[in-house]
Amino acid sequence: MRLTLRQLQIFAAVADTGSTTAAGLRVALSQSASSAALNELEGLLGVPLFDRIGKRLVLNDTGRGLLPQARALLDGAAGIESQFGIGAGERSSPVMRTRLRVGASTTIGNYLLPALVASHLREAPGTAIDATIGNTSDVAAAVARLDVDLGLIEGPCHESALQVRPWLEDELVLVCAPSHPLLAGDPAARIGLKALRLQCWLVREPGSGTREAVEHALLPHLHQWEQTMQLGSTEAIKQAAAEGLGLACLSLCAVQDLLTLRRLVVVNSSLPRLSRRFYLVHHRQKQFSAGLQRFVDHCETAR
Repeated sequence: MRLTLRQLQIFAAVADTGSTTAAGLRVALSQSASSAALNELEGLLGVPLFDRIGKRLVLNDTGRGLLPQARALLDGAAGIESQFGIGAGERSSPVMRTRLRVGASTTIGNYLLPALVASHLREAPGTAIDATIGNTSDVAAAVARLDVDLGLIEGPCHESALQVRPWLEDELVLVCAPSHPLLAGDPAARIGLKALRLQCWLVREPGSGTREAVEHALLPHLHQWEQTMQLGSTEAIKQAAAEGLGLACLSLCAVQDLLTLRRLVVVNSSLPRLSRRFYLVHHRQKQFSAGLQRFVDHCETAR
């Protein structure tokens, strides 16, 4: 076999950094050695993988197609090394260990993932989990690049490279401050659609799973937003709603604390019950280790 993991490692590093100099620093090689390895790979494949734009190397369409496959192979090799303690100063003791990289969209990452990880670690104490949190589109993109092993997202996924599994059903509720003028001093008052349309709605940024779910749930009934205030996190929306700045449609798990403290109340509206689906996503070419499969099974039992 003429293709080497080292060549693929340098290829991926150049794709990430945009130059053989920066890639060499990442993989502990000189610029000339990194450049030579990249040239060897392109010569072996018989096609260029980058467009040369000045001193910068930018993936071309062939390189973009190869990158997920290269990351999958590198990920598998890294998994074997981690599993048997290679490179960790413990070569004489091949303890079976697992280090997982999980990406979660913000509601899941902030309000569900900590308890999920804690319960999993009690069952599998030899596991380490690194978690990154972003909006749904960011997490899906990270899974597509194989930067993370598994994504837990709260909105539809539009990445064709990913396998999507329906996961939990999440209840959405309308909330506002108890003192909001819409309630006129009566938290139990039933609010009609016309009154809801006229309110200021606190919403997430485009690309957020919460934003997409809220639009999907509300706009068929409200038809349009009369006015909105956009905030970059669910926590910011919660606090803004508690300060009386507007109405919000959020996951019940995200607002339960402020409902308990009576800083927020659920709006009694004429809307039907609102809910959305959470999803587990992974790359179609992802090779599941035993440890990753155990974590996925653990997530499934949380239904």
